[in-house]
Amino acid sequence: MKTGTLISLAVYFILMLAIGLYAWRKSTEDSEGYLLGGRNLHPAVAALSAGASDMSGWLLLGLPGALYLTGFSAAWIGIGLFVGALANWIIVAPRLRQQTEEMGNALTIPEFLANRFPDKAVALRVVSAIVIVVFFSVYTASGLVAGGKLFQTGLSAAVEGWGDPYIAGIWLTAGVVLAYTMVGGFLAVSLTDFVQGCIMVVALVLMPLVVMFGEGGSAGQSLTQVQPGFLDLFGGLTLIGFLSAITWGLGYFGQPHIIVRFMAVRSVAAVKTARNIGMTWMGVALLGALGVGLAGRAYVERNGLAIEDPETIFIVLADLLFHPLVTGFLLAALLAAVMSTISSQLLVASSSLTEDFYRLFLRKNASEREAVNIGRISVLLVALVAIFLASDPDSEVLGLVANAWAGFGAAFGPLIILALTWKGMTGSGALAGLLVGAGTVMAWIALGWNASFLGGEGIYEIIPGFAAAWIAIVLVSKATGNARAVAA
Repeated sequence: MKTGTLISLAVYFILMLAIGLYAWRKSTEDSEGYLLGGRNLHPAVAALSAGASDMSGWLLLGLPGALYLTGFSAAWIGIGLFVGALANWIIVAPRLRQQTEEMGNALTIPEFLANRFPDKAVALRVVSAIVIVVFFSVYTASGLVAGGKLFQTGLSAAVEGWGDPYIAGIWLTAGVVLAYTMVGGFLAVSLTDFVQGCIMVVALVLMPLVVMFGEGGSAGQSLTQVQPGFLDLFGGLTLIGFLSAITWGLGYFGQPHIIVRFMAVRSVAAVKTARNIGMTWMGVALLGALGVGLAGRAYVERNGLAIEDPETIFIVLADLLFHPLVTGFLLAALLAAVMSTISSQLLVASSSLTEDFYRLFLRKNASEREAVNIGRISVLLVALVAIFLASDPDSEVLGLVANAWAGFGAAFGPLIILALTWKGMTGSGALAGLLVGAGTVMAWIALGWNASFLGGEGIYEIIPGFAAAWIAIVLVSKATGNARAVAA
């Protein structure tokens, strides 16, 4: 491991911890400060925080790996995500910011649902909290897998003597995230997300340009020679594969770690500014990730390299093509992508354990200080579960993300959209949608019907899960609404 690379990474780690200490002094006195930063996020911070917490290690590992392996057709995942994110900012963001504050100043998604449907308040809070903790454990594990792969592939010398570099990377990644998340809460997570988002987008612009036009690069290399249809947007795609890729965008409406940022923006009027900043950032980041995958494949083919794991192409290129200081910056960008998502997920999961379980059943009169400390303990517990799930070095980042993304999208997506826009929705309908959406996704995965999302026989589980949840909400709401009208 070169000294310059270690210096860059050390500076990055110190910066993250310093932000955590700053946030600890500013906003951890009560639950609203610890869980939502006092609902006072600047639009730029909210926008990049939402983007960085969304674009986890899959942006620098999973998506470039898919492009590297299958070709340009994998870009449909990015296209679907961009459209879904834009719709989420337009439909959900302003309404959620307004209604969560009006309905009892809800600090979590389960609490908002309970306030929106008081007749099913306890059931909604418990079931939604369970779904959040279960799927976030898997989602957080995907980030730790990315961290483990980084240390295994590009930073093994940094953890020499610590045993297996993959396992050491998981623990080191988790340790730094836990430090600033437990100490600084939501404000620390959001501010670190902002810095991490800036680092990520610079890295994703820099990498493809250097690969294509730098010394030994692949400018003029015809990717059509790699394999037939490699640059065809529809190359090798079946209809099922296309639908499975483009429908990733449906997941946005139900991702608690993303939509909670909408609740924390300083005002409803500021949501539009945040949306414009966030979508610009996302567009550039996605184009950069696509460029890394395609340019990386061209570089590998031209120079006769062997890449065992396509998801490590970003790490390999960072080590081969850049000065050690810049390599350290690029690897810090990957760590930023991983850590920004892990920290957001840990905080949302812990908030559900604290507000929707501990305060609901164990200590209804818990003080604000006690609630904040329980939140910190919950962050640690969820992290330990995720570390256990991530311990298999053969895990695929994109596969784990796909499962968790679908689970949240189907369970909460239709529920959040209809709760914010349809007055006829009932508590029974909300509970039915939550159960049917999550249950359909888990059954689809268990039965193996989600075999592939890029041209295989399986169909991405978010499609049946989202549709089934939407239908369940509408049918049950109409039935229970009519029953109430008759009884009245």
